[in-house]
Amino acid sequence: MSLFSPLHRLFEGWIDPFRATAELRPPMVTWRFFWFYIRQAKLPFFGLLLLGGAVALVEAALFYYVGRLVDILDSSDQALGWGGLIANYGGELLWMLIVVLGVRFVITWLSAAVEEQTVNLGFYNLVRWQAYAHVIRQNLGFFQNDFAGSIASKVWQSGGAVGDFMVSLLQVVWFIGIYTIATIFLVGQLDLRLAAAVIVWIVLFGLLARYYVPRMRKYSAAAAESASVLTGRIVDSYSNIQTLKLFGTAETDDRFVKSGFEGFIAAMTRLARTLVGVRTAMGMLSGVMIAGIAALTVHLWSEGLISVGGVAFTTGLVLRLYNLLGRLMNQLNGLMRNYGTAQNSAELIARPLGLVDAPDARPLVVTKAAIHFDKVSFHYEQVSRPVLDALDLTIAPGERIGLIGRSGAGKSTIVNLLLRFYDVQGGVISIDGQDISRVTQESLRANIGVVTQDTSLLHRSIRANLTYGRPSATDDEMEAAAALAEADEFIEQLIDQKGRTAYDAFVGERGVKLSGGQRQRVAIARVLIKNAPILILDEATSALDSEVEAAIQGQLKSLMAGKTVLAIAHRLSTIAEMDRLIVLDGGRIIEAGTHAELLALGGSYAQLWSRQSGGFLDLEGEISG
Repeated sequence: MSLFSPLHRLFEGWIDPFRATAELRPPMVTWRFFWFYIRQAKLPFFGLLLLGGAVALVEAALFYYVGRLVDILDSSDQALGWGGLIANYGGELLWMLIVVLGVRFVITWLSAAVEEQTVNLGFYNLVRWQAYAHVIRQNLGFFQNDFAGSIASKVWQSGGAVGDFMVSLLQVVWFIGIYTIATIFLVGQLDLRLAAAVIVWIVLFGLLARYYVPRMRKYSAAAAESASVLTGRIVDSYSNIQTLKLFGTAETDDRFVKSGFEGFIAAMTRLARTLVGVRTAMGMLSGVMIAGIAALTVHLWSEGLISVGGVAFTTGLVLRLYNLLGRLMNQLNGLMRNYGTAQNSAELIARPLGLVDAPDARPLVVTKAAIHFDKVSFHYEQVSRPVLDALDLTIAPGERIGLIGRSGAGKSTIVNLLLRFYDVQGGVISIDGQDISRVTQESLRANIGVVTQDTSLLHRSIRANLTYGRPSATDDEMEAAAALAEADEFIEQLIDQKGRTAYDAFVGERGVKLSGGQRQRVAIARVLIKNAPILILDEATSALDSEVEAAIQGQLKSLMAGKTVLAIAHRLSTIAEMDRLIVLDGGRIIEAGTHAELLALGGSYAQLWSRQSGGFLDLEGEISG
């Protein structure tokens, strides 16, 4: 272990990136968005402020020391050598040495440690973590309205944008500000006309900045947004590569992504033209001012008003100022880019949560698992007609219900509302007499097990996917559930690209390394492990072949035992044995009863049953919804 390890740990631990905060949602106004995160690290940034100013003063002092050294040498007897210099100027030369070797080293080290080990490591990731934690709590509709890649890009960029902005502001802009003030003060001691010339230079620079900076900010924000859109399109293409291969052509997808590139290039073109204007104007201004100040110093020397050391000192300071002002304008470009990126991120990250727990929400307590829909009405934002219209439905504890109807009838909406992915617009949904809008969302979903038609797995190990709903499950419980779901045989044979096998093998993004039937069996095993009192089966066996489905049907009966069940299936034979079948049309219940009762009724269910071929519902002419 290095002798400096304790010091490293001190700076690295100054900001906890996982710091708990009472409010995760930042304000949407950009400067308040910045302050929301900066206030959580005020002391490190104040340290950067002090250190940035100290570095600037030391650097200005170095040029002063160069000029002073020229004057000392000019006034000393060369024949006396070091002895004469030390005798006459020893104290002053020692102080210069202490500043150059000691003070400058300590300040540089502290500045680097705070910036790299405290801010870059701690603060950047604090912003990213809190942004992620807020966004992941958004409702389902939030993620359905944007590219996942674009959302991820904005969350990740938020930390870099806020952190880079503040570091640039304190390590560069503040540094240059202090250096400029020191320059004016030091050359003013030689002659006030030199100070006046530097002030004129700064004023003209400020006018240029006032003209260009708003344009840079505007075009930077546009470039950040177009970059997020482009990233989203690229990620969308990669994540849906199978669909592209099956239904699209390379040319079609290229056009889609190319249009994103064209938008990004157009935005960057406007920004690039502005930057060319800035640099050109800066070059002209700096050239004129450097020549003017140099001519003025030579004139003052010719008049005997300043020494040769004063000329060297002033010229060095001014040349360094020229470099710093050029750097400042470039840094303003970076600042505006980061500001624009942060503004773009804030517009997404700072959105209020679409669904929140009630202030007095309590955990759901399930004793019987009775479910009641009381005059529930709902419609989606983009659809004017109601999907559910004053729906009344009571499900007794342990009752198994089958939901039937064409697409758009309201089956999936009933499930989504029960899971509280959306809030009802009229009526109440209750479980054991508890209004689900008054309980915590986490406790609600913890009591409901779901197997969907389109099973998505996490790009993690089989073990992590199986135990996700109940991390405390033992290996024996996990393996028993896999066996019940007819998944144990193929799991034991898995091996991923890193050599991990069986339950430790990773399944790929969204589980793409498994077949549809294998993913479905993993999903069923996951619900078996979760063992929730309420069970939702949404086309749970649709991805299985007939042999495997027949084997699993028996296990599903065991899974459903003692649970309240809602099942959706287009293949009516899979839900015919439910305790009660509910036929929906236009958001209303039009028939209800057992399979035999509905066949005897001779209504809609009987017609659907008679029109099935091979056990499937004829879906011709259906609309999605």
